[in-house]
Amino acid sequence: MSEAKTLHGLRKSIDAIDDRILDLLNERAALVVDVGRLKAARQEEFHVPGREREIYERLTARNPGPFPNEGLRSVFREIISASLSLEAPIKVAFLGPKATFSHLAAMRQFGYSAELVPQKSIPAVFEAVEKGNATYGVVPVENSTEGVISYTLDMFMESELKIDAEVLLEVHHDLLSRTGRMEDIRKVFSHPQPLAQCRTWLGENLPDVPLVDVASTAVAAQMVAEDETAAAVAGELAASMYGLKVVRKRIEDQVNNFTRFLVVGKKSAERSGSDKTTLMFAVKDEVGILYRMLEPFAKRGINLSKIESRPMKKKAWEYVFFLDLAGHISDPVVAEAVEDLKQCCQFVKVLGAYPKAR
Repeated sequence: MSEAKTLHGLRKSIDAIDDRILDLLNERAALVVDVGRLKAARQEEFHVPGREREIYERLTARNPGPFPNEGLRSVFREIISASLSLEAPIKVAFLGPKATFSHLAAMRQFGYSAELVPQKSIPAVFEAVEKGNATYGVVPVENSTEGVISYTLDMFMESELKIDAEVLLEVHHDLLSRTGRMEDIRKVFSHPQPLAQCRTWLGENLPDVPLVDVASTAVAAQMVAEDETAAAVAGELAASMYGLKVVRKRIEDQVNNFTRFLVVGKKSAERSGSDKTTLMFAVKDEVGILYRMLEPFAKRGINLSKIESRPMKKKAWEYVFFLDLAGHISDPVVAEAVEDLKQCCQFVKVLGAYPKAR
């Protein structure tokens, strides 16, 4: 009896705290509405990503626990997302359809209260932002197992959009079907990248079952929802959205399987103190040019985290390089290195300076 009373008392205390949280959320929302009116009067931007980072960093720095910092960030991401919807809903284009990993990355970056709009292709995401039909776009750029996604890099050759942020998403692939039984599977649908990331598992467990490429993991889930003899390689979000059962969980071949997504918009992010800058450039065809293009960064101790090349579409056998480096373009040492780089290049384009993904 005393234990039940104690449990009842603890629950009443939790209810009282929840009531206080609710009151504070509405008090905060009222202040946000006032901020929105001031911004509108001054014709200022409604969404200021730097302000969001300040909130996250301040709260995690003063968090004594036991509530985990990662949980704290998730809670306040949703509070901020809902608050922004009171000022002006943020419209975000992503590589759709719904339930893809791009959809999940967009939700992680902008929260559930943002207006998330699926697009049929990576060029369509860029176009939606360029035309003002969306404030931001979310597109995949590379996977830790399968490498770079060339369509995204190619878009930067002609687009003037800037990289505003990056999102790192740990990717887990499940085998999904209507029945949940391995013996019913006669074919497996998915996007080529997830199929490649699960190649070994599929070869060992479904060796005689054909693998069929489709446009996305979500499309695969949609198809499987109408076919009891098919399975899809997709994520948990697809299973819940399309009413599928999990045949096997986490069938990816590599345990540490991450996909990096870029958030694109019309402006670069402000300096945060832990930043990354992405450059695109074409070098002159000269002896020792590869050494010379890296030298400005090496002699200043600037860390280069990635370098990738893509063929120029208009000139045969000439290449454009994409370079990720540690630091913000506004940092004097980074700016100096980029100026030196220009001496041996046909052109240099800063694609964005943005906070490193956590």
